[in-house]
Amino acid sequence: MIFVYLNKYFNMKYMKSIFNYLLVVISISFFTSCKNSNLPVYNDPIPKHETFTIDSKILNEKRVINVWVPIEYSTSQDSLSVLYMPDGGTKEDFPHIANTLDSLITSKKIKPVILVGIENIQRRKDLSPPTENEEDKKIADVVGGSNQFRNFVKDELFPEITKKYRTKNNKGIIGESLAGLFIMETFLKQPEMFDYYIAIDPSLWWNNHKMLLNSKNDLAKFPSTPKKLWFAGSGASDILPYTDDLKNILTQEKLPNLQWNYSPEPKEEHATIYRATKEKALIWSIGK
Repeated sequence: MIFVYLNKYFNMKYMKSIFNYLLVVISISFFTSCKNSNLPVYNDPIPKHETFTIDSKILNEKRVINVWVPIEYSTSQDSLSVLYMPDGGTKEDFPHIANTLDSLITSKKIKPVILVGIENIQRRKDLSPPTENEEDKKIADVVGGSNQFRNFVKDELFPEITKKYRTKNNKGIIGESLAGLFIMETFLKQPEMFDYYIAIDPSLWWNNHKMLLNSKNDLAKFPSTPKKLWFAGSGASDILPYTDDLKNILTQEKLPNLQWNYSPEPKEEHATIYRATKEKALIWSIGK
């Protein structure tokens, strides 16, 4: 009898522990689900594309390159303009930008272009300029490699794309956040690299926003060839004030050879602005 009682007691105690454990797990799962219910979830189909690698001597590493071409490329012998993008991996922004281009080209809202995506290895190193701000340096083990990355794009990637595809001289670049910062630095320091620039929510706060502070000196050396700049700022407190400042600087400088468009988006968040603005950015920048 004592054995039967103890057996029942420990079984009940064990079952009670299991029940309590499951209750905690379910509660945590429910809380987590509710907490994250407002976060955007995307499942972008990966479009048909080509992938190759470049054994970069400049970066001392192999870089994966993804290339999407529109149907018009195979149905004619025309050469096409090229749009480059950092964050260009198939698990990054490449799929949704390629799909958007496909839709806009099909609906004849923009001219056919080739998309070249550069897959990340050390994103925060490649896309960030040098900084004197100690907080900036904490975002990664190594930062400040943007100039080296830019040389890779210019001296190794450009020639490879020209060799593999029928291309026009016309080039553009699109990116968001740190990629937007890289784009703005390129626009100011080496504007001749691209014909049009799309910088969405650029991290202009970097290095105590010295890029903006020095921008008038850079713009004084702006080339005489026509260029286009489209940029946007979300309602993030470390974004919108600086994109507003950039708008004011460009308004004051009045560069005759620069077409630019600013899209302030105070209702958008840093996580949503890329998808919210990409279509109008591409339509304005590429056009028919």
